[in-house]
Amino acid sequence: MKRSPKILFPKKLAALLRKRQARGERIVFTNGVYDLIHAGHVSLLQKARALGERLVVGINSDASVRRLKGPMRPIAPLGDRAEVLAALEPVDYVTWFDEDTPYELIARLKPDILVKGGDYPLHKIVGRELVKKVVRVPLLQGRSTSALIKKVLKAHGR
Repeated sequence: MKRSPKILFPKKLAALLRKRQARGERIVFTNGVYDLIHAGHVSLLQKARALGERLVVGINSDASVRRLKGPMRPIAPLGDRAEVLAALEPVDYVTWFDEDTPYELIARLKPDILVKGGDYPLHKIVGRELVKKVVRVPLLQGRSTSALIKKVLKAHGR
């Protein structure tokens, strides 16, 4: 499988975003694991994309996911998660970070708008002080990767 041109190393993406911002484009950023894409993810990405001219999605590296979610995650490796996200219409660019939070990536990319799910209290949104605007998007009830995993395990008697 050929890698999507939407998937960029953070350093290269930062330079590209500077040029786009110089042209007046608003850059929107969101982040997450995006292990099993579901309707809640798609809804958030669509709403985030509507806030600006370009949507950047930062995804946790495999090591970062293991530290945060445990040894059984991620289910899909970084390359696969990036390809799936890059194939989605609202997503303009995909990149990744190795740290437990996207703070350093946000500082490097300097987006205009930061989007997180409505389950995050404003004071816990990492990088909020680095952007012009933070938007919390209401979640679709019952749509989460954890809920999907539990449903699959239950269906298989685990």
